[in-house]
Amino acid sequence: MKNYNYSLLAYFVIFSFFTKCFSEAREFIVDGKENSWKIPSSPDEFNKWAEKTRFRIGDYIVLNYDPKSDSVLQVNEEDYNNCNKAQPIKSYQDGVTKILLDKSGPFFFISGANGQCEKGQKLNVRVLSPKHSSSTRVEFLAPTLAPAPAPAPESGSSGMKVGIIGGFIVMLASFIVLA
Repeated sequence: MKNYNYSLLAYFVIFSFFTKCFSEAREFIVDGKENSWKIPSSPDEFNKWAEKTRFRIGDYIVLNYDPKSDSVLQVNEEDYNNCNKAQPIKSYQDGVTKILLDKSGPFFFISGANGQCEKGQKLNVRVLSPKHSSSTRVEFLAPTLAPAPAPAPESGSSGMKVGIIGGFIVMLASFIVLA
């Protein structure tokens, strides 16, 4: 019975560790710059930035701006295309807006200041579906799961470097065997 409890504990620890690694929420500052929620230098600047970014459910986008002169409106696609501010889904006016991307699909944002959306201050963010998102994350993280290659021996030593995750797995395997 004792071995069963240690094995169960080890599986739980491994599962928790990998779940945490694969579900870490990220924050993205729009356009990668502080105070960038303003009329862009080119009309598609925000969307070009968003197209290069892989957003996942649970991520956040952060928009920084002067709340005395601007705001952020989340709108539907038609209102986005027409820069219509009349019926936003949500309105933000705090100057440092942090928006949770809570579902897959498109999110549309426009400036609440008069005339600024028409000059390109709008953003279309596409969030990956859970199926596409998880397969992408595993693809990028998989190479880090293997131990690092052994370095050439230094001064007669025969030590071997092991990656953090590899060391963690070796430690858990030893724990299971010794239990």
